[in-house]
Amino acid sequence: MRQKQQKSAFWGHSFWGPMFIMFCALTLSARPVDAQSSKISADLQTANASDPVDVIVQFNHVPTTSDHQKVFNRGGRLKQELGQFQGAAYRVPASALADLADDPDVTYVSPDRPLFSTNTGSPTAVLSTNTGSPTAVLDYHTASVNAPDAWAQGLNGSGIGVAVIDSGIINIPDLHGPNGNLVVYSQNFVNGGGGSANDHYGHGTHVAGILAGNGENSSGPQYFYTFLGIASGVNIVNLRVLDQNGNGTDSQVIAAIETAIQLQSEYNIRVINLSLGRPVFESYTLDPLCQAVEQAWQAGIVVVVAAGNYGRDDAAGTNGYGTITAPGNDPYVITVGAMKTEGTANRADVLPASYSSKGPTLFDNVVKPDIVAPGNLIISLYTPPETLNQEYPGNEIPTSLYQTNGNSTSSYTYFLLSGTSMATPVVSGAVALMLQQTPGLTPDQVKARLMQSAFKNLVEYSTATDPTTGVTYYEQADIFTVGAGYLDIQAALADTSLAPATVGSALSPVVTINSAGQVLVLANGSSVLGGNSVLWGSSVLWGSSVLWGSSTNVGQSVLWGSSVSLANTSTQGESVLWGSSVLWGSSVLWGSSTTPDPEAAATAIYGEQ
Repeated sequence: MRQKQQKSAFWGHSFWGPMFIMFCALTLSARPVDAQSSKISADLQTANASDPVDVIVQFNHVPTTSDHQKVFNRGGRLKQELGQFQGAAYRVPASALADLADDPDVTYVSPDRPLFSTNTGSPTAVLSTNTGSPTAVLDYHTASVNAPDAWAQGLNGSGIGVAVIDSGIINIPDLHGPNGNLVVYSQNFVNGGGGSANDHYGHGTHVAGILAGNGENSSGPQYFYTFLGIASGVNIVNLRVLDQNGNGTDSQVIAAIETAIQLQSEYNIRVINLSLGRPVFESYTLDPLCQAVEQAWQAGIVVVVAAGNYGRDDAAGTNGYGTITAPGNDPYVITVGAMKTEGTANRADVLPASYSSKGPTLFDNVVKPDIVAPGNLIISLYTPPETLNQEYPGNEIPTSLYQTNGNSTSSYTYFLLSGTSMATPVVSGAVALMLQQTPGLTPDQVKARLMQSAFKNLVEYSTATDPTTGVTYYEQADIFTVGAGYLDIQAALADTSLAPATVGSALSPVVTINSAGQVLVLANGSSVLGGNSVLWGSSVLWGSSVLWGSSTNVGQSVLWGSSVSLANTSTQGESVLWGSSVLWGSSVLWGSSTTPDPEAAATAIYGEQ
């Protein structure tokens, strides 16, 4: 069920139009720390001194043998060198952390944190108790983003290398090109590396199919629908970092990013797809995962990252806002949220998926996601032995969905998954098409064109009701939910505007406190996407003066204004969203001591109908 109301073209037609958007203050109380503890992440400072801990130590230079020796001298050992990344992974006694942080060459020490795929069937997510199968429908996601227009121009991503950093990829016919396998290189980073980079989980193969599937197992006279990837001619570099349960670590992903940079010239790697993430624990300026994606961006590689699937998480009373995961919180990269096509190719009908994470980002207040794309009930590739298929056999689609004489027999090739993981390769494929057409575009120019050209006439308000719990989620197509809008490949290819070629010219904007100390405005800075020289429209979102003004369906007070939001006259209860002064408590993020727990996500692999 959904409520379809007035539609909003929420960016103006001018790429450089002036704009201020007002929000409530997201000020956070800072905890005073000494220089030593400021170099140790908060989640390490409570470690038991007698325990060994796996950490990533960042230095002010690429670590040398001498730097490794400093760790050895403190009882540690090297776990993994990370190429030209200014850091390495070690196991050290927790008792040695303070002494290590005293070293002037050490800039930051953080755990080698676990991360996971961002399909809604992540083992770290709380799944719906509904054991029924999803209702399989054709998702029309390629038509919805105008990919056929690119294909009609002869564009298929040929010659562009895309590094898929995921759970591996299985060699199946739908991933073959005219010259053989689209996967031109494979490497495994799981369990110390070595061994096969084949997909044992099912996620990476599904992502690869969305990106580059050729539809071989659904092409021919007996089929009335063909499942095609966005850019079926790309060269895929398969870098496996997630195990058979969809889990990995920061160091594995960083090592894979470093490998992609090293292989950049050999395979013309222009894009990295990261359909994975983890909670945010510190500013992106300190987070090692964010520093790694920035290194790739600076090397000329467009990094496309999933926003995360915590949009339903209201544990902090924020209605899912502030739940973007790392490294999608980094302002350089393109962060992708998920939309529902509603089983139609008409872009005017798309709605936000209620599980898609929303901005702004923790600690830094970066406006995310940057763009949204189809991610709900997406049909793509799998092979039956994979973990996801064994756990969710009901997500196999019937052959009747695409075969002229099909029946209820399950397909052995195509499978349903939902999540920002699925939306991300849609955008990665679009980037490959843009770079095939105009190879000289820099990552910042690609990002600016995608956001400028995105479809903005979206449904303002919608609802999604969980059939198991009966909980209804209220969605609003604001910039923290849909970013610049919905991917439009046709418009992106037709866009000839050029942001400056310099690295960082298209940083995602940051919201900051205005001079009155009560509201937030988009910061200016040097980014073409921020402040009063960007595409955030010539007037404010949805109203003549403020975001979600006095006549919306969420109550009579202004959301994110100088008074409280979602007050007791709204449909969402009597609690206040983001309060009158601070975000999520009086001193720290997400309650009394910690950042969001991955177990708090309440989304389901079945997707939203």
